[in-house]
Amino acid sequence: MKINKEHYQHILTVMSHIDLPAARNHKEALKNDERVKDIEKRFRWDLMYAANLSPWICDNLYSYMDDSHIDTALRSIVRELGL
Repeated sequence: MKINKEHYQHILTVMSHIDLPAARNHKEALKNDERVKDIEKRFRWDLMYAANLSPWICDNLYSYMDDSHIDTALRSIVRELGL
């Protein structure tokens, strides 16, 4: 993974404060949305936006990462959170 450990930990910490039951409900709702092609990817990014991490990511990660690297980190974080 290309993300440095401190940045990964920051995202994990912030996302761990998300209401997990609400997140699970959102994931179920995505399954019924015909517009969503990749439910898991959409879920990861929705959680990142819900945690209000977008400005921080723009300021700190895009200088050395692109969306594919960020998605890999988000995939790992969502797994770590048990979602």
